[in-house]
Amino acid sequence: MDFELSDDEVALAEGMRRLCAGRFPLDRVRAAEGEHVVMDGAGWSELADAGVFSLRLAEDGGGLGLPMAAAAVVFEELGRALVPGPILASHLAAGVLEGAAEGKVMVGEVSRPARGSGPVVVEHLGSLGALVVVGDDGLAVVDPATLDAVAVERSLDPLTPLWFVDHLPAGERIGGPEESARWRRDAAVLGGALLVGLAAATVDLAVAYAKQREQFGKPIGSFQAVKHLCADMLVRSEVARAAVHAAAVTIDQPEVGDATRAAAGAGLLAVEAALANGKACIQVHGGMGFTWEVPAHLYLMRARVLAAALEATDVLAEIVAERY
Repeated sequence: MDFELSDDEVALAEGMRRLCAGRFPLDRVRAAEGEHVVMDGAGWSELADAGVFSLRLAEDGGGLGLPMAAAAVVFEELGRALVPGPILASHLAAGVLEGAAEGKVMVGEVSRPARGSGPVVVEHLGSLGALVVVGDDGLAVVDPATLDAVAVERSLDPLTPLWFVDHLPAGERIGGPEESARWRRDAAVLGGALLVGLAAATVDLAVAYAKQREQFGKPIGSFQAVKHLCADMLVRSEVARAAVHAAAVTIDQPEVGDATRAAAGAGLLAVEAALANGKACIQVHGGMGFTWEVPAHLYLMRARVLAAALEATDVLAEIVAERY
């Protein structure tokens, strides 16, 4: 396997970074903090026009026909820019639910509890046109308007509004256990890519501040303790990125390894990198890191929400252990 990005993948990443910088600058994204709807229709349409949701959909189905490796590159940039909304579920639903690929409908996801049917926490419910329920026995789609839901007054991530739902109906079946397993595998990789983007962004944020902030007449980045913090952040970010890209390539070329194990391992490393880097970034910022004005906390809070949305880390660890 060659884990170096191809020229096309580099161009894809640069194009997505330009789109995010132009359409989703941080100050514009933060303007929706605390709202029940954090992504407007125009922004969602721009993501759809850029092919975010139809990246892996076959060309004869209206998509771009790109591999998982390319999708991982795109999702890393989306994570780096803190782009809000049910991006991952809408991408996974392309070709499964009508309108998802074209951005005509926002699709969310939630895992069905192992016992009973609730309660559960659903993200972005106020924006959704469809909700995919992922269970061990398969996939089902539920109309969000039929749910008896209560909005969480203050979400952990101010850009990820949450709702409590006491009961999940059976819904309309759209896939069996095989489709459910594939959904979870792909979610681990692309969710991992979002987390890698967060981890990389916090490295950049911490290093920039360490160069600028002075103490005792010197930039704090010149002190060994801060250097070590930033170096550890970079290592975590790069290790997680390598794992995510390896898992993506393994999905594209399943003959080279166990794609499910690779995806679980990538998810584990990405969660660890994003959470640890988020904390370290706040530490590098010192007292400023705890203020609402400094965006360091946003990356840590988004990382916690994404980590919770993936399968529990102990489940991912068990998958890795069982498949060795």
